Amino acid sequence: MKKYRYILTMIAILGSTRMINSAVQAQATRTWVSGVGDDANPCSRTAPCKTYAGAISKTAKDGEISTLDPGGFGAVTITKSITINGGGAGQGYGSILASLVNGVIINITDVNDVRKTVRLDWLNINGASTGINGIRFLAGNTLFVENTIIDGFTTNGIDVNTAGTSFLHVKNTTIRNCAGSGISSIAAGANQVAFAFTGISIHKCGTGFNAQNGSRGSIRDSLFALNSTGIALSQGGSNTEVNIDSSELTGSSTAIAVNTTTRARIARCTISQNANAFGLSGGFIDTGGNNTIMGNTTNQAPNGTVFPQN
Repeated sequence: MKKYRYILTMIAILGSTRMINSAVQAQATRTWVSGVGDDANPCSRTAPCKTYAGAISKTAKDGEISTLDPGGFGAVTITKSITINGGGAGQGYGSILASLVNGVIINITDVNDVRKTVRLDWLNINGASTGINGIRFLAGNTLFVENTIIDGFTTNGIDVNTAGTSFLHVKNTTIRNCAGSGISSIAAGANQVAFAFTGISIHKCGTGFNAQNGSRGSIRDSLFALNSTGIALSQGGSNTEVNIDSSELTGSSTAIAVNTTTRARIARCTISQNANAFGLSGGFIDTGGNNTIMGNTTNQAPNGTVFPQN
């Protein structure tokens, strides 16, 4: 009798193992979506899925979802390292309509996912004036956003609110019409949100970039226009420092606001046609002395260190 039970147990274990292996093998390194696809498909190039959410369960960790043609591919929650490519190179944008919801949520907590990295490329994320956040980064190591348009959200275009240290890279991206901030970043406690922004445009948001506790990084070749505040810095248990190079801030109540003990460093920037060039509430603005600060209602002077030009 004991031998019989042992045989049954082994059969059950072998069956479960085969099911797990089959599920793993079913995940492809690259999957595909199409406007005329079906989520019942295997998400191959010849039998693509309909939505990013449908494709993600069939895509292996560190894999890529590619977009065959322009279409609306739905909001998605990401819990593993992955690339979503909306199909630039003449194919058009992969569109995510996020009415009343978040467009993309990133929440990677799997200890076996070493990279914990998400790459979003060539997406058009539309909140239709009712969506919550365009992209919400809750857990993970790194988020890359490139060649993307984010428009019409009631809170933030990109919201980074991670418990641990994380990195945000944004390149060639436009964010507009967000009631909260174009980009909002905050780290918990003494942690850090490191960031690098290149070639971004943020228009008509409450705050263009809200750099909160632990936000430290650089902005280059970017435009902040017609926001209530262009760039705002604040901190608690971790320093907030923002380097701004070769960028323009215009059409805001305050171009750059530095709150208690925060520090912004500006070089080769144009700050013009704002009500106030700077809001100096206990923070510091260092300068290379090579900025254009003129045509504002009040042209405050930088109050920090003058560093040498190179």
